[in-house]
Amino acid sequence: MSFQAYLDAIEDKTGKTPRQLIAIAHDKGLEPPQAKAGDVAAWLKEDYDIGRGHAMALWHVLKNGPTISDKHVGTDGTHRDDSTELWLDGKATRPAA
Repeated sequence: MSFQAYLDAIEDKTGKTPRQLIAIAHDKGLEPPQAKAGDVAAWLKEDYDIGRGHAMALWHVLKNGPTISDKHVGTDGTHRDDSTELWLDGKATRPAA
């Protein structure tokens, strides 16, 4: 599953865009350095029934911003992403590839 696909699945499950969830995490104080990955995973599990793997995708964005490694960009494997920049404003508003 691509990084973007993880974020899209979180949106499907929660009804919230990644950017909205980042704002909620900020309001809850669930950002580095005060929070840890496990704190975010516990919050997402409790409030939205999101599993740890998906939670780690959101944690990465909280910790590092929307830029990801180019390791899988342009490949044809299951972890393929279209860009090193993740779209955080919801699937409905994402520009066509």
